Amino acid sequence: MKKIKIKDKVLILSGNHKGTEGIIVKIFSKKNKAIIQGVNMIKRHTKPTPVKPKGGIVEKEAPIHVSNLKKIK
Repeated sequence: MKKIKIKDKVLILSGNHKGTEGIIVKIFSKKNKAIIQGVNMIKRHTKPTPVKPKGGIVEKEAPIHVSNLKKIK
């Protein structure tokens, strides 16, 4: 795994968000993936629960493989 850490600024090298810069929020070291703030947003449909009675569509970041990231200063 590359030497990237949480709060590092990275550039996305490939995929739909190629050329986008962002800050790392979370790293999954066993899967070699990272979550970048505000990049690769996906929509999840949630059922109503006692905690969240409305349910609905939630938008959140999906992980990107570390090989598609480049650390920038």
